[in-house]
Amino acid sequence: MKKDRSLEHIGSLIARLREDRGLTQAELAKKVGTTQSAVARIEKGEQNLSTKTLARISAALDREIVSLSKGGTINFKVEGGRKLRGNITVRTSKNGAVGILCASLLNESPTVLKNAPKIEEVFRIVEVLQSIGVGASWSGNDLTITPPAKLRLGEIDYDAAAKTRSCIMLIGSLVHREKAFSIPQAGGCRLGSRTVKPYFYALEKLGISIEASSRHYDVSHSGLRPSEIVLYEAGDTVTEAVLMAAAKIPGTTIIKYASANYQVQDMCFYLEQLGVKIEGIGTSTLTVHGVERIDAPVEYHIGEDPIEAMSLIAAAIVTGSSIVIERCPIDFIEMELLKLEKMGFRYDILKSYAGLNGRVKLVDLKTHPSKLVALDEKIHALPYPGLNMDNLPFFAVIAAVAEGQTFIHDWSYEERAIYYKELDKLGVDTILADPHRFYVKGPARFKTAEIICPPALRPSVIILIGMLAAPGTSILRNVYNINRGYEDLAARLNSIGAKIETFRDL
Repeated sequence: MKKDRSLEHIGSLIARLREDRGLTQAELAKKVGTTQSAVARIEKGEQNLSTKTLARISAALDREIVSLSKGGTINFKVEGGRKLRGNITVRTSKNGAVGILCASLLNESPTVLKNAPKIEEVFRIVEVLQSIGVGASWSGNDLTITPPAKLRLGEIDYDAAAKTRSCIMLIGSLVHREKAFSIPQAGGCRLGSRTVKPYFYALEKLGISIEASSRHYDVSHSGLRPSEIVLYEAGDTVTEAVLMAAAKIPGTTIIKYASANYQVQDMCFYLEQLGVKIEGIGTSTLTVHGVERIDAPVEYHIGEDPIEAMSLIAAAIVTGSSIVIERCPIDFIEMELLKLEKMGFRYDILKSYAGLNGRVKLVDLKTHPSKLVALDEKIHALPYPGLNMDNLPFFAVIAAVAEGQTFIHDWSYEERAIYYKELDKLGVDTILADPHRFYVKGPARFKTAEIICPPALRPSVIILIGMLAAPGTSILRNVYNINRGYEDLAARLNSIGAKIETFRDL
């Protein structure tokens, strides 16, 4: 009997998602309420699938298998107004992981990413890599990437690639594999006009030409050369893309006005393990001594996520809770903590220690219920070591519990501050002066609401944090963006006293 090709495609997708999440067929069967043999038939495309079965598999894998209707989204039901208590550990960083996944293609040998975050953004990059022939396997939270001798770039998974802006970094590693190729245009959070011109301007200095079509970036070169580059802006991903490209160009490449942010430092530490010498790590000028070939089996421990650390600090502040947040990468939240101290936030550093990669400085931080007062000065982000761009949104919900008016200047994105206005639905008094200037008057009397997540990660999380402070039941719909950047956030918050129920529209 001839197989239904659509069932084969769905079955292949289910098998790949199951493997990405480190599940056996038996474990998936138990989650779905069926047998291992049934899962095996489904993955081979040999069994018809009802909409009910598809919904159960989607829930078990935390990923939409087939979009059946406008419904079917994953949502949170939040019982707010509860105090948090206990200990919670900061996970490894999304941005660090996706950058190193892209850089792993520079290596002819396997790379094991230790304690990699199992989140949607990582799953999308893994799907892209697998679609072009890269081996990817999970053992618990350790992810092994094995590049093949020859990539199948013509078979790249467009849908997965288009969901994450991080794919544009692949240019930096793929130029060492092919002299001409195309990758899908970047997706990710909708934060206004996020230009890709810095990539074009920087990489052309290395001999790389990039042309943008309606759906793809067409990349080509006739030979790569080291150079001295001044970046058009101190962007994280553009710095990483240039680092990857420079890593295998013999000679010296100097990158000026580079980002020194946490994920860039993670990338540098990984490249050093591969044998690439890099000077100036943690500064705005990086000097890369490229090598001709990289063939080094390595294990790399990704650094902890300062943005998640800030999320947990914000949750503690807004709910007036005392919790211990373990494994905070202190070097990357020092400015945020200084601002919070001046607002009246009280906390203790319980201990300091080195991260597992030996390069990151971690602390355990205990929060205390605090009475906050708005700062007189505006709060704005700057490149590292300034307040992190991704941490700025948390000040919008923190300001809601501070006495007085807080001015937040989100100068870097045209649309992100617009999403902060969703806090109004939770009882917060805000003014959006323009797409960049946002005012919050506190303290707020939080109330419950039903809100759809905006198409951006951090604004979605601040809404969830506001719901934690609102007594009663709130509904946060379509939480894909949160799952894109946080691993099991609802369950982990529940472990310290929150009450968040995950449910799916059918």
